[in-house]
Amino acid sequence: MGESERLVSVNGVAVEPAKGTAPELAAVRELLRQRAIELRLLAPDAGDDAVEAGIERLLEREVKTPSPSEEECRRYYEAHRHRFRSGDLVSVRHILFQVAPGSPLQLIREQAEETLAQLLAAPDEFAASALTLSNCPSGREGGILGQIGRGDTVPEFEEALFADRSLGVLPRLVKTRYGFHIVSIDRRIAGEPLPFEVARERIAERLAERVEETALRQYVQVLAGSAEVRGVDLDAAPTPLVQ
Repeated sequence: MGESERLVSVNGVAVEPAKGTAPELAAVRELLRQRAIELRLLAPDAGDDAVEAGIERLLEREVKTPSPSEEECRRYYEAHRHRFRSGDLVSVRHILFQVAPGSPLQLIREQAEETLAQLLAAPDEFAASALTLSNCPSGREGGILGQIGRGDTVPEFEEALFADRSLGVLPRLVKTRYGFHIVSIDRRIAGEPLPFEVARERIAERLAERVEETALRQYVQVLAGSAEVRGVDLDAAPTPLVQ
């Protein structure tokens, strides 16, 4: 029986994932829907939009994410000083393999990984691949995003750009809320180190995201531990935050 044919249920309720949605993610959604109904945050017959809103209310109520302490922020700063600089610029090209709700995630990832392998072997083909494959308007310009500084893009993309001093096509996909990116860094212009006081807010946001992701995963695992879940293993399932 293939992945799409798995019989998945949560507390006796059959779960039928939308095309391209992982069964584990669909089971997590059903688990949270049932909990929201139990707490009277959601009507049993609610439609999809109401379900999403009900799950958001549930997570806001039941998943507590403490703010990182000053000491935690300072430790992170000391361990990653090279990431906190002002005036750092990179000249970037990318190819976006967009992931939208209901998209066939695994197929998109496989296509992105196959294209990345080809471009690592033949980086001169980057512009042509961007033109034909990228879901970003920059694809028409060979994937060129121009010069990007810190704070100009989403945190997960920025972290990949400034993680080290490498140039050329990055050897791994960059996953963001928009999908999978193949990234080429063509030039770097170094800036100046930022003091902790200036970097603290950015550090706190980054640490808070990590804490929230962990808290959500643990919450799902607790719910799954007291539920009857068939057909999937929710111990390693993606959370709503990191789907």
